[in-house]
Amino acid sequence: MADLNALEDWAGALLGKLAPTERRQLNQGIARNLRRSQQQRIAKQQNPDGTPFAPRKARKDLRGKQGRVRRKMFTKLRTAKLLKMQSTASSIGIAFLNRAARIARTHQYGLKDRPARGQADVRYDRRELLGFSPAELDSIRDQLLEHLTR
Repeated sequence: MADLNALEDWAGALLGKLAPTERRQLNQGIARNLRRSQQQRIAKQQNPDGTPFAPRKARKDLRGKQGRVRRKMFTKLRTAKLLKMQSTASSIGIAFLNRAARIARTHQYGLKDRPARGQADVRYDRRELLGFSPAELDSIRDQLLEHLTR
């Protein structure tokens, strides 16, 4: 988080000189690229620091189904429909909406949740869906520099 504050301090004075419409366009471009990189990282099943997600809990296969294809975790959560971006002239936000936000929050912080009505609470492993990797911070800085040098 210190890197993000340093980036904000460095770029704050330069961005203050831009017109609000130009800042909004810059923020939209940064938000779009940031959402894309978050989606790709979730698809790779990695935390922002590069470590792999905790694997799914092994389930007892009571009936022994053969040939069942298992999807990766969070395939629907990473879609643009659920992972929304908001950008204004002064801010950028990337967040999950509604029920997806509850699911993402549970995994982001490793909380307890009830999988279905009438079932016992389950503690989920911590899997950081949203966060800044060093490569993403470098990408933001590069986009700022490219925009300011035009």
